[in-house]
Amino acid sequence: MNADTVQERVAEIAQRWSDERAERQARRGLEREDFELLAEAGVLTTGLPEEFGGLWSGLPRSTRPICEILRTLARADSSVALVCSMHPAVLSYWMTTPDVPEPHASAWADQRAEVFASVAEGAWWGTITSEPGSGGDIRRTRARATAPDNGRYQLTGQKHFGSGSGISSYMLTTAVPDGDDEPDWFYLPVKGAPWDGSTGMTLVAEWDGHGMIATQSHGMAFDDFPAVRLAWPGHLPDLVAATGPFVGSIFTAVVVGIVDAAVAAARAQLAARHEELRPYEIVEWTQADVEAWLILQAYEGMLRAVETGEPALGAVLRAKTGIAQLAESCLLRICRVMGGGTFARRSPFGCWFEDVRALGFLRPPWGLAFDALSEESLSQ
Repeated sequence: MNADTVQERVAEIAQRWSDERAERQARRGLEREDFELLAEAGVLTTGLPEEFGGLWSGLPRSTRPICEILRTLARADSSVALVCSMHPAVLSYWMTTPDVPEPHASAWADQRAEVFASVAEGAWWGTITSEPGSGGDIRRTRARATAPDNGRYQLTGQKHFGSGSGISSYMLTTAVPDGDDEPDWFYLPVKGAPWDGSTGMTLVAEWDGHGMIATQSHGMAFDDFPAVRLAWPGHLPDLVAATGPFVGSIFTAVVVGIVDAAVAAARAQLAARHEELRPYEIVEWTQADVEAWLILQAYEGMLRAVETGEPALGAVLRAKTGIAQLAESCLLRICRVMGGGTFARRSPFGCWFEDVRALGFLRPPWGLAFDALSEESLSQ
């Protein structure tokens, strides 16, 4: 399996799904059959290193092909694409850090092998890190992880935006371990766990978002739920720094794919009645077209920065934020040109608009995004 093969298979699936767009955009939940089909196509391998049979061969070489797979998928189904992006995003903590120093080197190697074996066996990985009131900042977690009993932790706390709930076998999250002052990473074995609290996991808020509506980004409460601490304890900032350019890039690729689909659909409809367009509609469409072009330039610049092998976090942060802003403006302009029908749920344009808004607000929230941008800019 290689990236070209996966890309070709995903493109075939995306073409079929695009023909089902009206039905898919009306969904309020995920279909397991979709993820079985994507697993057969090789999408699970976006979260596996080459030595484990996957696509990952390092940040400079692997970011673009994985982004393009997710971008292609987003053109057909925004919600499925977002959930799929969580898979390599979470697994990148182990992919981008293949080795750690002693005394944790052996434990880290064993955990990597165990995690990647689960992917090879068909497990989807996701995240349920955000918490109510945290503003999206993982450092503000109020969740607690009890002291290990024979190396086993139990996690208690409330989480939300668990995209892919019910599909993911494992979900990454943060909590403050007993005896520590700072949070650390944990993953939760959620496959098959009931949501009624009987085993420590309770559904408290079913996802009903205006955008990304079918992602099943549920809110959950955990009470002494089994958790596994990442085997390089106390190094949350180091792991985050290593993954930042990759994670930012793949979330951005989903936005770009949505804009691709919206602009192509709008252009096809408007071209058919070009001579009938009012001056205002012509101006708004032209502005939308320019913004779509700028999105592609920022996306390309972001990927090239990653491919140079030099520190790329600043470029990724700027591109991700700029693309989120431009995508919302671009889709708003398209909706204005297409008219009041975009308010109907049967209109793809209204759905795409809410989808890009959702990604702008949630990945990460604007306040946190601009904190990171100012810190990166002014600390140089």
